Amino acid sequence: MREDGAPALKLLVVDGDPTSLDLITSVFTSLAADVRPVSESPRAVDLVNQERFDGIFLDVAMPAVNGFEIAHIVRQSSWNKSTPIVMITDPDHPNSMPKSFSMGATFMLQKPLDKQKLTTLLRTVQGTLLENRRRYIRVPIQTDIECTVGTKTRQGVTWNLSQGGMQVEVSGLHPSDAIELSFKLPATVNIVEASGEVMWEKNERQGIHFTELPGQSQKLIRDFITRIEPSSK
Repeated sequence: MREDGAPALKLLVVDGDPTSLDLITSVFTSLAADVRPVSESPRAVDLVNQERFDGIFLDVAMPAVNGFEIAHIVRQSSWNKSTPIVMITDPDHPNSMPKSFSMGATFMLQKPLDKQKLTTLLRTVQGTLLENRRRYIRVPIQTDIECTVGTKTRQGVTWNLSQGGMQVEVSGLHPSDAIELSFKLPATVNIVEASGEVMWEKNERQGIHFTELPGQSQKLIRDFITRIEPSSK
């Protein structure tokens, strides 16, 4: 838990060098982060497909599956497609920077590492990590929703909501469906309208990713989440 009461940043750190991995873990933990250290690429790949992280730190020179390949997997994953990635590079490989960014990296960190460099980096990027987290905070909401797929309109209910999407229960929706959504937030008279895509379907519920959210709807959702979840401020 951070001093402001918000949950600690959840960070995945992937580095094949035990000394570097221990140093990064120690520094980030001392800065109140929840660190998951991983030294093997297959384990890192499993985690990015199983859990959501606020930030992912990848050593480029990982054996077996290297950092570039892991970054590509992150960007294809369901959980961490938009998670900021910090690539840890070696100065002996001058082409690391353009390749890292082409693979979806958000920030760069060059070896050799030390406590001051790591502290400065985390304090620099934590604003971006927290802002990205706010987009995915989910709060419970049960209200009627109207979904239009092509020429058909279907009625259902909502289960939870984030700035990036929502979970609903609407009969007849299937993965990859492009839909138009319309629903009212509790205790308001304003209608939220959005475009979205069905990302998954399980136990008669569907996960919706917003593909287009007008400014007024963005504000309504953001204000609602802030009221329900104070730590999203």
